[in-house]
Amino acid sequence: MSSFSTKRLPVARDAVAPDGSDVRILLQLGRGGLAHFELPPGETSIAVAHKTVEEIWFFLGGRGEMWRELNGHEEVVAVDAGTCVTIPVGTRFQFRASGAEPLAAIGVTMPPWPGEGEAHVVEGRWAPTRQSVSAPRPVGAASGAPGGRRGAPAG
Repeated sequence: MSSFSTKRLPVARDAVAPDGSDVRILLQLGRGGLAHFELPPGETSIAVAHKTVEEIWFFLGGRGEMWRELNGHEEVVAVDAGTCVTIPVGTRFQFRASGAEPLAAIGVTMPPWPGEGEAHVVEGRWAPTRQSVSAPRPVGAASGAPGGRRGAPAG
């Protein structure tokens, strides 16, 4: 018999992702986790890549840009409310908030975030304005562990 989970978006962040974004952990199941990521206006994340997880992000608000690079294919896309992007395993990625509002997204991590060491800092397209943290990102974090990423969005 399976159980159901319900949760409201927390007011306070649960963690800071390795990419420097604020993370609010939502829910997870056996094959994936969901988290909310937010980057303040005018800020640029730290560029990272994931070792074993892939993600799908859906932007809820703000505006900015997302850079992704994998196997020599590189692109920068404008992002705002309604934009959805994929981040395949091993993709180097970085994002920045260019509007007056925070850049906010929800992200699904598959499989659930395995914990610290999953995301590693890489060379990015832009100079980051956020500070690096050693905590993992929290999607799929073990219960009671703040962080796991996004166990810290590594975004």
